[in-house]
Amino acid sequence: MSQDQHIQQMATRQIQPIRSADGIWHNARIAPAGNPARIITDGTIVVRDGLIAWIGSEADMPAEFSHAELVRYDVGNRWITPGLIDCHTHLVYGGNRADEFAMRLAGASYEEIARSGGGIVSTVRATRLADEDTLFQQSARRLEALLAEGVTTIEIKSGYGLDLATERKMLQVARRLGRSYPVTVYTTFLGAHALPPEYQGRADDYIKLVCEEMLPALHAEGLIDAVDVFCENIGFSVAQSEQVFIAAGKLGLPVKMHADQLSNIGATQLATRFKALSVDHLEHLNEVDVIAMRKSGTVAVLLPGAYYFIRETKQPPLELLRRYRIPIAISTDSNPGTSPSTSLLLMLNMSCTLFRMTTAEALMGVTANAALALGKADCHGLLEIGRAADFVVWSVESLAELAYWSGLNPCNAIVRAGQFSFTPHRERN
Repeated sequence: MSQDQHIQQMATRQIQPIRSADGIWHNARIAPAGNPARIITDGTIVVRDGLIAWIGSEADMPAEFSHAELVRYDVGNRWITPGLIDCHTHLVYGGNRADEFAMRLAGASYEEIARSGGGIVSTVRATRLADEDTLFQQSARRLEALLAEGVTTIEIKSGYGLDLATERKMLQVARRLGRSYPVTVYTTFLGAHALPPEYQGRADDYIKLVCEEMLPALHAEGLIDAVDVFCENIGFSVAQSEQVFIAAGKLGLPVKMHADQLSNIGATQLATRFKALSVDHLEHLNEVDVIAMRKSGTVAVLLPGAYYFIRETKQPPLELLRRYRIPIAISTDSNPGTSPSTSLLLMLNMSCTLFRMTTAEALMGVTANAALALGKADCHGLLEIGRAADFVVWSVESLAELAYWSGLNPCNAIVRAGQFSFTPHRERN
């Protein structure tokens, strides 16, 4: 089969009609915000016109619903949570970096690989060479794996183009994924991800290009929901990052930041001054930074996949985040170099085993708190009357199993925007 035929077959599968989930979903245990400490036993969700018309204990269901001629879905005492949210991904890119994985195993550090021409820049080369259909095909495979585990909302960053044409191509592919699959896609412009080869030694000139040409053009085309910067010794300085944030602010775009992953150069302090939605990675975060996050309302996004994959040893300061009651989100950081993961459920396990998070913290990290990290808490991460019916049914005895299992997908059914969006597998008797 040719590549064109494969793409056409994929498109045909994606656009097949999907069925309304309107009706009464009953005999369920429901965690409306993903928190297993706050549940509805003998729970019921009434879905009407794609929205949650009522949620609560079946014994309290109003007569207008209990007596209505609505389809009934017996959940069989399974659990229901909000649809999962992967709030930090680099899902669209060309090629892979398996060879660099082998180099790292042989002793090379992340910084050494990056400085030798590998790392982000090697993916830039592959992404620039790939056409849009190829990028879509490769990215769709990764997205399908995430959807199968109950992801209904995802953030996708650019940042492997580092020129206007390729950054546009990446963001267009991300938008196309959102049109082709039952998932809500939010796009983030990460033009300040790395210095492209043609700008070596001219970082300030590249930042000027990002701020004055790339960002305004892509925003005018409706391709950007937020703006991110990789502020790090091997990325961009605090001063350069600030220029990007200023440019984003002029366009009314929210900001977020890759911060304090390899060192602390003041990235989080800058991000909180601009009231960033989130700061992400945070292994080198300190107490002064956390206090600033508390004041600005910035969410901490922890990325255990990257921590694991590059064999980091310094953990994010979880106790500081707890002490100052910072909302903590969890994400795959799905990317070719430092977290080639397409399993958000595995990230739940890693956040508990590597960072010592509780299962409740981890589950809220991919529901309610992940929605906060996107600035979308008003429409994702919570099941309540008036919102779109966006939930997952899980075949587990305890919600802790979602973080407990590694390699087992207990997802039974997924409803997104009031429609059956995906059935991962057929239940066995």
